[in-house]
Amino acid sequence: MKSNYIKETAMKIVFLIAACTSVLAVVLICVFLFANGIPAMGKIGVFKFLLGQTWKPGNNIFGILPMILGSIYVTAGAIAFGVPLALLTSIFLAKYCPKKAYGICKAGINLMAGIPSVVYGFFGLVLMVPLIKNVFHLANGNTMFTASILLGIMILPTVVGVTESSLQSVPQSYYEGSLALGATHSQSVYRTIVPAAKSGIIAGIVLGIGRAVGETMAVIMVAGNQARMPKGLMEGVRTLTSNIVLEMGYAADLHREALIATGVVLFVFILIINLVVSLLNRRSGNE
Repeated sequence: MKSNYIKETAMKIVFLIAACTSVLAVVLICVFLFANGIPAMGKIGVFKFLLGQTWKPGNNIFGILPMILGSIYVTAGAIAFGVPLALLTSIFLAKYCPKKAYGICKAGINLMAGIPSVVYGFFGLVLMVPLIKNVFHLANGNTMFTASILLGIMILPTVVGVTESSLQSVPQSYYEGSLALGATHSQSVYRTIVPAAKSGIIAGIVLGIGRAVGETMAVIMVAGNQARMPKGLMEGVRTLTSNIVLEMGYAADLHREALIATGVVLFVFILIINLVVSLLNRRSGNE
């Protein structure tokens, strides 16, 4: 008995250390970003930094509004393309897919999750960019539209994985009760199972948004990377993450601090998304 008690206590300590390590890592990231980014905003001017439309580090002009809008537009396009496809795929896997085909489909989606982002970038650069250029008769296929479609594909395994698990976790009695009341299979799925898994579906969408907002390499390869105000779906765009990666290697002094401040904006952006979703989940739970 005493040995079991010692083992349980030791494991509790191990779990506590692991949890504290995760929290400490987040705290250290926050401290680093804000300690280095906030002073840069003060030097540049908060409104000049956030609302400025020109990014010219050589002239000490640091306006990141084009990159903010670029990140928002590309993420919105990825959500519009990827989320409906991911939800329909999740529903198919959970309630419609034959058992013999389930293993193949699930393995394919899991494989997509393990593909490096640079490989997605090569796929977009070699296949999607020329295709969009030819279909829409553009001078260059590196556009916001291309980046949105590619990110929509990349977030599929993230959203599908969480959403399908949520659908599978809904008690079978919900489905059987709906059938007993005279509903068809499809009606039972869409009117009973899907609403019951709403919180899990929202969580999957949020994870997909986080993947889209934070993606860098694939976006760099297909988006055009033009640090200017977005002019349309068929024009080049630069996101916040792309801006940091492209220039951090040679940045110094105020330029480097401005890039770290860009990371602060990106971090706050993710926090706002998570906060809004948490509020929506709490509201739906109360209802």
